[in-house]
Formats: sequence, structure tokens, C-alpha cells
Amino acid sequence: MDVETADEVGGAGEAGGSGTTDQAGAVDEQLRRWRLVLGGEDADGTGCTLAGQDAAMDGALGSLYGNRGGNGRGGNARAGQERSAGLGASAPAVARWLGDIRTYFPSSVVQVMQRDAIDRLGLSTLLLEPEMLEAVEADVHLVGTLLSLIKAMPETTKETARAVVRKVVEDLEKRLATRTRATLTGALDRSARINRPRHHDIDWNRTIAANLKHYLPEFRTIVPERLIGYGRASQSVKKEVVLCIDQSGSMAASVVYASVFGAVLASMRSIDTRLVVFDTAVVDLTDQLDDPVDVLFGTQLGGGTDINRALAYCQSQITRPADTVVVLISDLYEGGIRNEMLKRVAAMKASGVQFVTLLALSDEGAPAYDREHAAALAGLGAPAFACTPDLFPEVMAAAIEKRPLPIPDTGSPGR
Repeated sequence: MDVETADEVGGAGEAGGSGTTDQAGAVDEQLRRWRLVLGGEDADGTGCTLAGQDAAMDGALGSLYGNRGGNGRGGNARAGQERSAGLGASAPAVARWLGDIRTYFPSSVVQVMQRDAIDRLGLSTLLLEPEMLEAVEADVHLVGTLLSLIKAMPETTKETARAVVRKVVEDLEKRLATRTRATLTGALDRSARINRPRHHDIDWNRTIAANLKHYLPEFRTIVPERLIGYGRASQSVKKEVVLCIDQSGSMAASVVYASVFGAVLASMRSIDTRLVVFDTAVVDLTDQLDDPVDVLFGTQLGGGTDINRALAYCQSQITRPADTVVVLISDLYEGGIRNEMLKRVAAMKASGVQFVTLLALSDEGAPAYDREHAAALAGLGAPAFACTPDLFPEVMAAAIEKRPLPIPDTGSPGR
């Protein structure tokens, strides 16, 4: 398990742990925490014996993180037993284990453990059973896993899966929508600049910059011969946004977040939003943007990648280049024609399109990506970087206003 999860695991049982904790001093408490993290094998060096809830917690951890060669024992551990990873292929056993970890650990740890169980123990197929879906703690990564299983999912499971996905999507919309709309509304107002503004609409920074040649040193002042002001975005002042999303398997979380943001942007009257997903084929899901769940179920995670074909389609849909922002979300592993892809990006930028390349739109940072393509795009003035959902509204606002993008230092490999 990762270090942060281990820290939370060590402290998760404090409130309701064994009576040993109340009787021991600080040293014993440290040994208890290390025992939970290390697993009680012969070489862990703690000499600590667990009982009560601590032993049950250790059993839940052992089923996932213990020795692969042993027998799985779910959450029914006994003190002194060694950990042995494995939940088997039994849906009831996994369901009991899911219930155990939700009892012993906070939600953030539960989500990490579920993700590890799917990756380490191959439990994906069990998610095809409605009973399992009802037992899991839903998050973005679980949604990504479900989307990758859509083709294999029986009809009896799909409605349960839609309910799980909808819960995650609604939670994301609540978290992201208000700030996104406010940030982009301000950007749209500022982008609609006028040359005869009222006093409270004057953009003083741009006005001063535009009139520096009229500086009068004897009076130490600038005579503003040309005023630059903010307009007020109306229904007739529109920007066009095209979200072009790679639906290869590594981009699962990005697909989820992009679908939610697409729905939020589509709800704004001043922005015409188009959402395109691609692998080796291109699918336009714009007509489903009113419901991001429909968008997600219209994707097909996995398969090859043809970025050039996707960009060709997006380019064909642009009617007002100077007022258009194209956002390519991809790890840039191109299965199509590389030179043509780069030529299309160069052509769009030359026509006035604001082109943004995101290696990922997720909380995890940049995945593996094609560094050569990232460097080539940076050379065209379209730096590739990873973007968190919290930063995305600021990135879009900067693109709308045609100012430098707020590229994070840790996520800008293609600068």
C-alpha cells in the first residue's frame, strides 16, 4: 500500500481499537501502528499481538496486501495469524470484505483499497454482479473500471451501474459546476473588449500598456489616447469550445472529468460546446451533453488511438476560428499519421484557434505519455501538461481570454 494510505491505516482504529491501546504507552501505540502496516510477518520486528477490532482490521488488510501464496481470510482474522492475500472468486466473500473495510476505514482509504483490490486481485469481473456494485464505495476510478466493462456487462447489471455512475457524476457536478461557471463568465466578460468603455468598465492594465508611448515625463503621467475596456458578455457574444477526448484505457479518469465539464460548459448560453471522443474511430457525443451519464455510457474505453483523425473532424466543425478553443485530452500516443496531426494543430493555431493540450484531466497528474509529441506540440505553441479538475476552469478562462495558460510546474513536461 502507499505511504499515505499506510499512515491512515495505522490511525484508523484509534477510536474503537482494542483495549491494549488504552493500557499501553506511546511506544506500544507506535508498535501497534507498525504491526498493522507491516502485517505481522516474522521479520516485522514489532512483537505486537493484535486483538479485537485491530485483529479484524489486520485481516481486511491481509486479504489485500499480504502474502499471495497463503489462504485468504477476509475480515475474520485471529490474533497471531500471518497475512495472506486473496479474496478468491467468491462474490459473497468479497462483499463481506467490502463491508469490513467500510466499517474500519475512512472513505478515502476505502476507495484506495478497492482500487488496489481490482488491480492486484483481478476482481473486475465481480463488478458485473449488481450485488457487488451496491456494496462498493463509488468514485471516479470505479466509474472508469465500470466503463471499461460495459461490453461485458449483462443487462441486469447496467441499471445498477448507471445508478453508481450517476451518483459520482452528480457529486462531481456539485463540486465543480459553480466555480467553473463563475470563472468562465468572468473570462467571457473580459474577452468582449470595447474601445469606448464606461469608466467602471476600463481595463486599466491594458489601457496603460497600450498608451505607454504617450508618457509625459514632465508631468509623470500617461495621456490615454485609446481606452480599452471590458464588454459585458451577452447571448450574442459567444465562444466555441471543442473537447477532444482520447478514450484509451489509461485516460479513464480524464474521460469522466471531461464529460462532467462538458455538461457544465454546455449549460452556459455564451459557450457553444462540442464533445468528441476517439480511439481509432471518432464519435461526436455533443447531442448527449445535457446528461454526462449518457456521454460516459457512449464511450468505449480501450483500443487504439488516431489523434490525427480526431483533430481532422474537430477542425471540420470549427466555424469561427478566432473565437474557438480546442482542448485535446490525450497521452499523445499516436497510432495515426504523426506529421499530419502536427500540421493540423499548426493550421488551427494559424487560423486563430486557441489550442490546449492536456496529458490528463485528473487528480493523479501526468500518466505515461509520448514525450516526442509533447515536445513537438510545445514547439508549435501548444504546450502539453497535466491538469487537475480544480485547475481546469482557470486553464479555460486563460484560453478564452487569449492569455498565457497557468501551467503547473510539476505537470508541464511539454513546455
